[in-house]
Amino acid sequence: MRSTIQPVMIDDVAINAFHQLLTLRTGLGWVMVGYILSIIGVATLAMSEALQLSGFWQGMVAAMALLGVFAGGFFGGWLTDRIGRQKLVYAAPAIVLLTSLAMFWVEDGLTLSILRLLCGLAVGIEYTAAGSLLTEFIPQKSRGSRLSLLTVLWFVGAALAYIVGNVMMADASADTWRNVMASPAILGALLLVIRLGTPESPRWLLSKGRREEAEQVIRKVYGDDFSLRNITDDSASGKAMSFIGALRAGYGKRIFFVVSFWACAVIPLFAVYAFVPKLFSALNLTGNLAAYGSVGITLMMVLGCIIATWMINYVGRRTIIIHSFLWSGLSLLGLALLPDAEGWLVLTLFGAYGLFIGGAQVLEFVYPNELFPTEIRAFAVGMGASLAAFSSAIGTWLVPISLEQYGIGSTLLAATLITMLGLAVSLVLAPETRSMSLQEAAVL
Repeated sequence: MRSTIQPVMIDDVAINAFHQLLTLRTGLGWVMVGYILSIIGVATLAMSEALQLSGFWQGMVAAMALLGVFAGGFFGGWLTDRIGRQKLVYAAPAIVLLTSLAMFWVEDGLTLSILRLLCGLAVGIEYTAAGSLLTEFIPQKSRGSRLSLLTVLWFVGAALAYIVGNVMMADASADTWRNVMASPAILGALLLVIRLGTPESPRWLLSKGRREEAEQVIRKVYGDDFSLRNITDDSASGKAMSFIGALRAGYGKRIFFVVSFWACAVIPLFAVYAFVPKLFSALNLTGNLAAYGSVGITLMMVLGCIIATWMINYVGRRTIIIHSFLWSGLSLLGLALLPDAEGWLVLTLFGAYGLFIGGAQVLEFVYPNELFPTEIRAFAVGMGASLAAFSSAIGTWLVPISLEQYGIGSTLLAATLITMLGLAVSLVLAPETRSMSLQEAAVL
């Protein structure tokens, strides 16, 4: 009698040592990204004084990293989908290593701006290449939580930058800022070593028709009992698909959803995070409450991301994103309507915003990686990251102008409306991909 036993699909296997190592290889990349984007905040004052940077060049240096993310997301996504994930997982740490070392000898604003632009380019490449590789290896039951963990590790990197940077800046030397700006090179070098031996994604190999290579990777990772019969090909057509082809195939609505919710999640977040002291001052929050408030908000954001990461496989993606936008938006609305509230209430509402927006934040790397076939997965992630970086740069630039011309209430009301727009988009377009394989999630 012919056996009817179905093969165990790699989407259904238990987490093994390779998955743990790949999570480490990817997660450390997000720590590096959070670190390198945040470290400049520690060194800005000393660096600007030493290089005699004008206000124009200070603004250029701050904006260049986000512009780099914008370019890196598009370029990295396009390149990742064409030449593969494996080659590019070495690109970001290599760029970070070289540009950070170059920071030690920088002498003018133009050079510094170019180096920060390249750092941002590395961030965009990291988001697309490493994120896609992790997505295509991790089993379905663990995919959501592992991808959500990346956001938590981004905040870990940001916190590490402020801790390490402030410890280093305690040295009274006038050139200490150079050591601070060069410090990401350590993470870049460490990541290059840890990523040695990373295999190519068998799903990407299948999408390119390279079946023998895909089977070799599967056997190496899962054992000789596994082969191509244990993997479902989630590519849409079995051949390369361009962005225009994706639109024609019907993925335009999903691309719009990813770009829209990502932008609505990060515009208010970056604006609040970048100008907490200025917002506190406008809300008449002073003294110890103001001094520890920004730290408390950061911790609440981390806690919100951790809670969402834990809940994602229990309540689902759609439920999390809807409630995240709803309650964080109501928190901002409370701040907008009560600009003269007591300090404890202001901090409570800010903390609530940080806690609840964590849900939307962790989904920034879950939804794009799940909703698209292998051929355009990295490009979709790159597009979301690029346009989110661009829109957050504009939003952050507008905050001090809005505070000066329209006041704190109107500024926070604008942040509320953007958050509620994210809620509206999610109510209409957010799908549920919990308990789905990559093939099921990518199907229209």
